[in-house]
Amino acid sequence: MIRCLVIDEMHPSLKSLLRETGVQIDYEPDLLPAEVAAALAEKPYEGLIVRSKVRVTADLLRHGPHLRFVARAGAGVDNIDVAALTAAGVTLVNAPEGNSQAVGEFAVGTLLALLRKVAAADAEVRQEQWRREANRGYELQARTVGIIGCGHMGRSFARCLRGFGCTVLGHDHDPAVQPTEYLPLVPLEEIQQRCDVLSIHIPYSPENHAFVNEELLRGFRQPLWLLNTARGEVLDHAALVKLLQEGKLRGAALDVLDNERLTTLKPEQRTRFGWLRAAPNVVLTPHVGGWTHESYQRINEVLARKIGELVK
Repeated sequence: MIRCLVIDEMHPSLKSLLRETGVQIDYEPDLLPAEVAAALAEKPYEGLIVRSKVRVTADLLRHGPHLRFVARAGAGVDNIDVAALTAAGVTLVNAPEGNSQAVGEFAVGTLLALLRKVAAADAEVRQEQWRREANRGYELQARTVGIIGCGHMGRSFARCLRGFGCTVLGHDHDPAVQPTEYLPLVPLEEIQQRCDVLSIHIPYSPENHAFVNEELLRGFRQPLWLLNTARGEVLDHAALVKLLQEGKLRGAALDVLDNERLTTLKPEQRTRFGWLRAAPNVVLTPHVGGWTHESYQRINEVLARKIGELVK
C-alpha cells in the first residue's frame, strides 16, 4: 500500500477513491505551512497532495526522499516548482478537468453580469433607485468573444457559449492545442481586430507575467469587456485601471487579483483596488470560478484516476 500525505482540505470522497487504487492517505489539513516539511519527513511518503497551502520547492522535496508524485488538487500549478520536481524524478499530477465546467459556466455568468449591468443595477435597487434606462444593457448574441488560452478552461467557456449565438475565436501559443468546431484558433492580431470581449484563460508562469498589458489591450480595434478567471498576475492591473478610466475598456469581471491577500496590499495595489471596487462597471469575486460543490468532488475523481494510472 502506497502512503500519501494530504495537507489541504479535500472533499471527503478522497480517502475511499484512493484506497481503491492502492493508496492510503494521512489526512492532515490543519498542518501549518511551516509544519509541512517535518510532517513529510516523518514517514516514507510516496505521494503528496496539495492545494495552495505551500510552495512545493526543491527544499521541501528534500524532506520527502521517497516521493513519487505530487498532486495539485485543481488546475493551476504556479505554487509548484516543476523544474525541481523533474530534477528529483517526481511526477506532477493536476486536475484541470475537475473544475473546467465550473469555470466555463462562471465566465458566462460574469460576462452576462457585465453586459446587462447586473451588479450595478442590483446595488441601485437596494438603495431604492429604479433606473431602467441607465441600466440598458447589451446582448451576448451580438458580441464577438476572444479567448486567450484554449486549454481545458478556455474550451469549457467556448462550449458554454454555444447556445448564445455569439462568435467565438480562440488564440493559444501552444502548437499542440487544436481547434474545435466551437473554438476556431486565429492569430492574436485577429482577436484584436474582431473581438469586443476578451476572456483570459492562460496559466501563470514567469513568461506570462502581465501578458495582458497596456500594449496588447490598446491593440484592440473596439472598446472591450474583459474577463479574468485565470490568475491575477497574467494581467497588468495598472493598465487595467488606466484603460477603464479612459473608456478603452467598457468593463471588467475579475475573479482573480494580482494580490488576493487583501490585508497585505501594497500602497499602489490598495489604490487600484479602491478604484476597482467603487467602479460600477467592474464585477469582483473571490477566486470562486472553479469553486462548486460538483467540482470539489470531481477534482478528487480526476486525481484518483491519474494517481491510479501512475502507481499501478
